[in-house]
Amino acid sequence: MSPYGKHQSISERRGSVLGEELSLNTHSAKLAQQHRPQPPLTPLGMNPSADFNQQLSAGSPPPPPTPAASPGPSQTQPDWNNAEEDESIVLSIMRENFLKATTSEKKRILEDIVNMCNSQQLSFILQLVSPRLKKDPMMSLPDELCLRVLSFIDDPKDLARASQVSRRWRDLVSDDMTWKNLCLKHDYQRRLSEVQTSMQYSNFLRPDPTSSFYQPYSAPAASVTFDDASSLRRPRSYKSHFKQRYLVDAAWRTGGRNITKNITQEGGVVTSLHLTKKYIIVALDNTKIHVFDTEGNELRTLRGHMMGVWAMVPWDDVLVSGGCDRDVRVWDLTTGVCMHTLRGHTSTVRCLKMSDANTAISGSRDTTLRVWDIKNGVCRNVLVGHQASVRCLEIHGDIVVSGSYDTTAKVWSISEGRCLHTLQGHYSQIYAIAFDGYRVATGSLDTSVRIWNAATGECQAVLQGHTSLVGQLQMRGGTLVTGGSDGSVRVWSLERFCPIHRLAAHDNSVTSLQFDDTRIVSGGSDGRVKVWDLKTGQLVRELISQGEAVWRVAFEAEKCVAMALRNSRTVMEVWSFSPPEDVLLDRHERQPFMLTPRPTIEAPVPERPSSAMDDSLLGNGMQDVDMPDAGPATAPLRPNASFFQASRGA
Repeated sequence: MSPYGKHQSISERRGSVLGEELSLNTHSAKLAQQHRPQPPLTPLGMNPSADFNQQLSAGSPPPPPTPAASPGPSQTQPDWNNAEEDESIVLSIMRENFLKATTSEKKRILEDIVNMCNSQQLSFILQLVSPRLKKDPMMSLPDELCLRVLSFIDDPKDLARASQVSRRWRDLVSDDMTWKNLCLKHDYQRRLSEVQTSMQYSNFLRPDPTSSFYQPYSAPAASVTFDDASSLRRPRSYKSHFKQRYLVDAAWRTGGRNITKNITQEGGVVTSLHLTKKYIIVALDNTKIHVFDTEGNELRTLRGHMMGVWAMVPWDDVLVSGGCDRDVRVWDLTTGVCMHTLRGHTSTVRCLKMSDANTAISGSRDTTLRVWDIKNGVCRNVLVGHQASVRCLEIHGDIVVSGSYDTTAKVWSISEGRCLHTLQGHYSQIYAIAFDGYRVATGSLDTSVRIWNAATGECQAVLQGHTSLVGQLQMRGGTLVTGGSDGSVRVWSLERFCPIHRLAAHDNSVTSLQFDDTRIVSGGSDGRVKVWDLKTGQLVRELISQGEAVWRVAFEAEKCVAMALRNSRTVMEVWSFSPPEDVLLDRHERQPFMLTPRPTIEAPVPERPSSAMDDSLLGNGMQDVDMPDAGPATAPLRPNASFFQASRGA
């Protein structure tokens, strides 16, 4: 049997040399004498096997091999199969003797070998031994401590590099808790709708709860059939969720895909724009309402208003609109059919909101607000109290707040149909209002923004800084963002009532404004749409830089829509920032999906209020129209009409 049947390490080969010296027999000595003596070794360029070509003299061990590079983790051990016959026998005997030696004898042999080595040979030993003494802490520490260590990494690129160290590191980095912590650090919390979809999908695919392998669960209130499975989006891991949000943010900064479509061949004022999960809805002053899918493909045009449409609000597949003809119309977006025509206002309907799937509230230039039952097509209540046109309103629960050209704002109870508080303090018309259930923010032509306590009607703060009309307001959590006709955008803290950022956004009026937890998107009459970082106040990019004016802007996490006037035509630009689906999924997620219980981040999504428009841009001599009473509503009741109880799409 060949002595090289088993692969030997370099250290074992050396040990066998000394063992041969200790028990060298006559036969091996004769074999050594058969070879011609070789010149002394040099430290450069010698093959280790050549060390044994020298004649072995009694009383002195053969010289050790010359220094050579130590094998790294990806290198193979030296191949000694080309050694001469006598060398193979010598090394074999030395290895056998070393293996038979006791621990103390092995230490003595190694010590003697080290003492006989010069500096270059010791360097070789160091290079050989050092990698073998290194220890990966992730291999010995328990998983909990390893994940704790990884939780201190903030940069996803560092985690990606760490996953390439070894299979063990890759498994640790792929653990969902690591990416959950990273999601929390980057504020990449899952939206409530995504969590609810995941729960539905989980309940649909969960096996028999009587099985001992699965924990018992409560059946959902609304059962899910197999026909519904294709419509449910598969829940993703936190790693995929983080990857998706990270790629979307990167696309907002430098990427994205956009399409441009002409809406009208002649210039037309876009009075309202809404972006929902299913539709892009555009209202113009030419009596038409255009409905597109979220990719910008036109679905239908709603015709029925006799004059310009100045307000609209969608709710799932239902749209409520109002305009200069004083009518409030209820549309089925799936068919384009007008289900109800609600009449009662005696002047232009200027603003519209919905409190639930069956209730819409309209504000008019006739100074009143009306509460409509859009399911039955009747007016529930008329809220009277303002002395001039009702310009804006917001709803939260059973409370509606309205701002008027009479310089006051009012807090109303929808169910009781009465005014709870009148907010007085502005010196000129109120053009914009925001409401989060506790605080009311009003923007006025007097250049100030006032913060009110909705429960008491008390003015808590007056925010000064704008130098012209404040026509854009949005409130989210403890942050308020305002836009004015002076072209500036300001970010305010509602805890300290002080400015956080002052942005010189546009050369003229800010005509549209919206923000979320990450970014601010503003449009101006200078024809530009700009994206700002909410936390730093820095300009991220210009989405649109060419145009005569930007009418309206609306965006969601992965989509942005802008309506602009360009070359005397009204155009729509649709930007998509969603990465391809195959880029989002990891390799194991492309396989058949198996549910594993994972904790979820449940973060409610605040409602996205619609921004108000600046009348100075829309004006050019255009005024609201007074019309005589046109008589009672003529729409027949539809007992079979269906309305969907779903979350508001805009």
